[in-house]
This record gives sequence, structure tokens and C-alpha cells, in this order.
Amino acid sequence: RKRQSKQLEIISRTPKTSYLQKVKILQSHINRGDVYEANFCQEFYAKGNIDPLATFHKLQARSTPPFSAYFKNGSHYALSASPERYLKKNGNKVLSQPIKGTSKRSNNTHEDLELKTNLEANIKERSENVMIVDLVRNDLSRIAQRGSVKVDELCEPYTFAQVHHLISTVVAEIKDDYSSIDVIKSTFPMGSMTGAPKISAMKLIDRLEDSKRSLYSGAIGYFTPSMDFDFNVVIRSILYNASKSYISFSVGSAITSKSIPESEYEECLVKAQALREALEN
Repeated sequence: RKRQSKQLEIISRTPKTSYLQKVKILQSHINRGDVYEANFCQEFYAKGNIDPLATFHKLQARSTPPFSAYFKNGSHYALSASPERYLKKNGNKVLSQPIKGTSKRSNNTHEDLELKTNLEANIKERSENVMIVDLVRNDLSRIAQRGSVKVDELCEPYTFAQVHHLISTVVAEIKDDYSSIDVIKSTFPMGSMTGAPKISAMKLIDRLEDSKRSLYSGAIGYFTPSMDFDFNVVIRSILYNASKSYISFSVGSAITSKSIPESEYEECLVKAQALREALEN
């Protein structure tokens, strides 16, 4: 078992000036009508070694997330403190819970409540969420029984250790002739990590992001013997390649026409905080 390197130097793959410039390029595509929204991500990385399990426990203690996962495949590790469910299937019912809309938290109770209330009322954050809900509904409608796609929650504020989020819950009943694999095929990758329309957004972010996402923004979960399943979205996660002594985490935010590039950059830093703290001694 490798011990933690003394002090990790965490480096940003995308310098701030470049990040701001790329957001403006994305906005020019949005204003031209190529996409409505794009989820744009940046990578932070370090060279060195960590104790994966100890780091995972540190991450859990900071975030207490509902969809965390510890995954090892040879020398590759995923230490996930994900707050987001991608998709759950139980019988013929499926449920997706996209997150869009983020606010930092405050130690002051009154101020914290105000931040949460402001997030819930924020037109830009709500519109980000609604666009992705439409995309999820559209994905599910291809495999769902007619009239069964419903939005159980729209832009509901949820509180986590570091942030407040707006979460929506979309449910559907699957047609009998579709398998669990068909359900995943028709909805992956999740709209909250791509943007809308999905394919156009993916082409744009693939061109502009400085790192390939790898497992980040994918999904970790399980199948039951009866082929029900539950999968998270791989966000707020540390990816560690022990054989190459390479540690990486990525964070992103949804870019729309109303995005302020500086604010989007700040949102990325808020999301990165717990990951950075778990890695720094």
C-alpha cells in the first residue's frame, strides 16, 4: 500500500485566463443557436501517491454524499463523493435526478438560509435545471410507456456539506420490450454533464476542454440479479492511477447565455474545495 506523498502540488490544467476565454467561445455558440447550454469542465491534477482508502474516508467525512463509491480496478482507483443520481431502475419504473444550480454555503445560519432561498429563486440557475429536465424527459420518452414520463420534483433545493443544489426528479415507466441495457443506452451520457442539445454540446466541449474526461462524468453503480440498477454521476471524485502516480479531479459548471465567466470559475473552485482538502495534508 502506497503512503501519501508528503505534500501534493495540485495544478490546474486550464489557466484561469484560458478558462474565461473558452467560456466566451461557448457563449458565442449559444448566442448563435448551436446549443442552449453546455457543461464545461476543467481538470486539476497532481503527481504523487496517496493512500486511496484513507483519502476516500477523508473525502466522505467532508462531504457525506448520498451516492459515494470506492472503486478499484488494478492500479486505477475512483474515490467518488457524488451528490448526484444518474438513473435508478426498479421493476419497470425508472428515476433520474439531474443536478443543475449551485450555491456556496455559509457558516452563518441566517446567511446560509438566504443563500439557499436565493438559489431557489435564481432565474439563471432554474433555467439551467429546466433545460436538462427537458433533455432527460426527451431521453426517457423514447423507451417509456406513453404518458408515463413525469416530473415529480422541479428545482427542489437540497443542502450538502459544501453547497446547496437544485435537484429535479424525473420518473417514467419503461415499455415491456426494453431491457435495462436499452434504458442506459437511451439516456447515457447524462444530460447534466453534457448540455443541450446533447450531441452538439458534446462536440463543443470535446473540442474546448483541455482533458479527456475518462471516468469523470461517467457512472458507477450496480445491477441486481433481476437487472434493476442504481447508478451515480461521477462528479466530486478523485481518480488515481497508482502505477503512474497520477491524481486527478475535474469540476465543471453549466454555461448558458446568461453565465458570467468569473462566477462560473468561482463555482468550479467551490466544487473543488472538498477534493483539494482531502488530498492536501
